[in-house]
Amino acid sequence: MIALLTQDLETRDYRSTRDRFDDTWREPLSTLLGLGRAAGATLIEFFLERKNYISALAEDDIISSLSPALSTGAGVRVFRGETDCYVSTNDLSFNGLKAAMDKALSTLGLTLPSATSFAPEVNLEPLRDYGSSRNKNIWLGDTSSMREMSDVLLGANDSLKRQANHVQSRRAAYFRDWQEVLVAASDGTFARDIRLTQSVGYSLLCADGENRSSISQRIGDSSNPGFLRDWSYEKTAADVAESAGQMLYADYVESGTYPIIMANSFGGVIFHEACGHLLETTQIERETTPFLHKKGEKIAHENLTAWDEGMTDREFGTIDMDDEGMPAQRTLLIENGILKNFISDRAGEMRTGEPRTGSGRRQGYTYAAASRMRNTYIAPGNFTNEQLFESIDKGIYCKKMGGGSVGPTGEFNFGVDEAYLIENGKITKPLKGATLIGEAVDVMQKISMSSNDLSLAPGFCGSVSGSVYVTVGQPHIKVDSIAIGGR
Repeated sequence: MIALLTQDLETRDYRSTRDRFDDTWREPLSTLLGLGRAAGATLIEFFLERKNYISALAEDDIISSLSPALSTGAGVRVFRGETDCYVSTNDLSFNGLKAAMDKALSTLGLTLPSATSFAPEVNLEPLRDYGSSRNKNIWLGDTSSMREMSDVLLGANDSLKRQANHVQSRRAAYFRDWQEVLVAASDGTFARDIRLTQSVGYSLLCADGENRSSISQRIGDSSNPGFLRDWSYEKTAADVAESAGQMLYADYVESGTYPIIMANSFGGVIFHEACGHLLETTQIERETTPFLHKKGEKIAHENLTAWDEGMTDREFGTIDMDDEGMPAQRTLLIENGILKNFISDRAGEMRTGEPRTGSGRRQGYTYAAASRMRNTYIAPGNFTNEQLFESIDKGIYCKKMGGGSVGPTGEFNFGVDEAYLIENGKITKPLKGATLIGEAVDVMQKISMSSNDLSLAPGFCGSVSGSVYVTVGQPHIKVDSIAIGGR
């Protein structure tokens, strides 16, 4: 540890590598962290980011959009007790970072030490470099070129045209998001990572007279540079075309209260939205969750167990470390209906006492990290799909979920893109226009059966720290009763 007179800082020559975050950033960051701590801050954290993003869109038989975006910047978060301030900048020079920290400190009533004061540098841990140790540094160069993106998307749209009937419009969209991050904090954290997130999605609109159907489907990956060229778009097109054909002439569902079976994979979006957000410590801090003070108590049916984790290979929410430098881990949220843990970040631990779970996440350097979900899903159960269906005399099978909205305390409504009537334990006819309406506290007690076919799906989650990549999922589940809006 070195103690510097603050007046000597202007003569220091910090030669950090500008096109990569590596160990050359140790000296300037440890000096800045020492300054912040000498000013009286409880904790200071720097988050540095470089981003290389591109998206492409094919509409019918043309590429209508090809949009690259590059950015570099940093954010500094300063805590004084449990109160914090966050300032971001795109000036990564020593003086630029110092100015950002000074602004955050002054907002909290703190002042940098005088020129004749000593400011001991913070002793940072040896750099935990997940980018190098896991061979991620080559990822960006191995991803698809713009020409390959265009060729694949046009081929995908052509496949959809050949396999679907009564096509009104076809869209195939792709994005690639590459990110390099470096986290340094006054508790000694010093870690680097590289993330690569890619996704392709189909949107198909079919029309025949007054009959309409609209189906979308998305797949994604978090670590495979060859993801786009490996995509079996013929198979995805066949699935989308079949669903659109089933829904085109489907009858409208009758409103009422029904038992339902929700399909696996993206069906898990309701648990994510209606329950997962209510388990984040941001909700505990505001006392806006019905699960406040419910840890250790029964909040769901005894057949329900749920996890949030960042470790499943290649899923959208998988991270080697969170945006506060904490290694990924698995967090048991609910076990046999009992609430076991919350989803917590650094601020959540300081303000609520709930231990950090590697869940501090943010969209980018302009946002402070917050407690956010990663891969969140209902665990496999002990029933077969046949047993789920056989338990229902008349109900609804929700095969593909659409969009929806959730209130701050768990009230939700979600559209169902593809649904079927269940009669005497069998799927009979297709239905459209269904909307699921309910409350988290109520519906969690009614998820009485889970099958053993867990499947996961990519998604996007918006909250106080921006939009982040997440995974939702579940096996097939039975909800004993739920209100369904229709005609």
